[in-house]
Amino acid sequence: MDSYVIQTNVNDSLPSMLDVRVNIGGRSSVQGRTKGRKARWNVRPSDMSNKTFNPIRAIVDNMKVKPNPNKTVISLSIGDPTVFGNLPTDPEVTQAMKDALDSGKYNGYAPSIGYLSSREEVASYYHCPEAPLEAKDVILTSGCSQAIELCLAVLANPGQNILIPRPGFSLYRTLAESMGIEVKLYNLLPEKSWEIDLKQLESLIDEKTACLVVNNPSNPCGSVFSKRHLQKILAVAERQCVPILADEIYGDMVFSDCKYEPMATLSTNVPILSCGGLAKRWLVPGWRLGWILIHDRRDIFGNEIRDGLVKLSQRILGPCTIVQGALKSILQRTPQEFYQDTLSFLKSNADLCYGALSAIPGLQPVRPSGAMYLMVGIEMEHFPEFENDVEFTERLIAEQSVHCLPATCFEYPNFFRVVITVPEVMMLEACSRIQEFCEQHYHCAEGSQEECDK
Repeated sequence: MDSYVIQTNVNDSLPSMLDVRVNIGGRSSVQGRTKGRKARWNVRPSDMSNKTFNPIRAIVDNMKVKPNPNKTVISLSIGDPTVFGNLPTDPEVTQAMKDALDSGKYNGYAPSIGYLSSREEVASYYHCPEAPLEAKDVILTSGCSQAIELCLAVLANPGQNILIPRPGFSLYRTLAESMGIEVKLYNLLPEKSWEIDLKQLESLIDEKTACLVVNNPSNPCGSVFSKRHLQKILAVAERQCVPILADEIYGDMVFSDCKYEPMATLSTNVPILSCGGLAKRWLVPGWRLGWILIHDRRDIFGNEIRDGLVKLSQRILGPCTIVQGALKSILQRTPQEFYQDTLSFLKSNADLCYGALSAIPGLQPVRPSGAMYLMVGIEMEHFPEFENDVEFTERLIAEQSVHCLPATCFEYPNFFRVVITVPEVMMLEACSRIQEFCEQHYHCAEGSQEECDK
């Protein structure tokens, strides 16, 4: 056996030699010795995995209730527009994918931030004079979820905090807390169509606040902020020097009676990372292509944030190359009628659902203006046998086989969320069953018998 001695350092407090023994003849492997350590198996999950917690999964997985076997299950809980097959993507979108696959050009690795040509297409699609974009301002990601993850990771360190909406998408908390980032909840006001309580929001900001997360249009609320309200939000961010992470995955998915305003078009002073993707507007959530749009006209982010996003993107080497290859055709060839038809269907279902649930004693739906959701308040005093929204929705499953998400999943108890992408006939049937359920369990609150008798 030949031995080699390698000098590693000259620090007297550390061992000065590393003894490596190599059998050139191949009989024995590398041999080493670690002083003071008794080898034993001790494989434990990481702190990051232990801190990762999805409140939706935690609540839904603990709902042990079984649906009524005599009634077909109607799921109003899943934010996937493809589930029932009634909302297919446009044929142009599908053909773009086929062409990209058949071309054979997109089978290898792309740059971690995406092909330059694909980033140019996204920049061109979203460019406007109020918020100009170039390819260098675009990072392609594996879905909007990864876009949000990269933005949080580049803006916040462990021990800092971010501001997120209540009610709000649970992924913000899941991602932040797994990274050791604290979350602070600012309130949305149902009586004001889910506008932000701006005074309460501003009171949460301190020297450790790394960013403000704004989701517009909203999941789970289906709300769309007015231009005036967005300007007020931006004024808070500018006054407090807090950058914004704009979750705009439902951008342009607003009903005909209101208008969607991208946040970046309303401010030149507040740096904004806007997150979007193909999932919802193009009805292909499984294709996993998202993006980050960097709006920084005052150069507040500078090169450091841009470089940080590039470095973070290199952890998984970017999104699917075939979808990137199809992106030009998807953005350029999808007809306007496709978008209009999708929104027309969603608005019709929203109106139907809102109208039906508004007529049910004990429920207080909030009319949506976009996205794919509607929130319904439960007047719990009229349903005394249920302790909270989780019990209410559990019994709704058990008795009526209608599955809605309790809004405790979104940190907003005594509401539930309805997904409005189901076929119209299923929506009608679901509303009918919810009415039957509420009529069976409704009780007049103490002192209000006279009102109930009317």
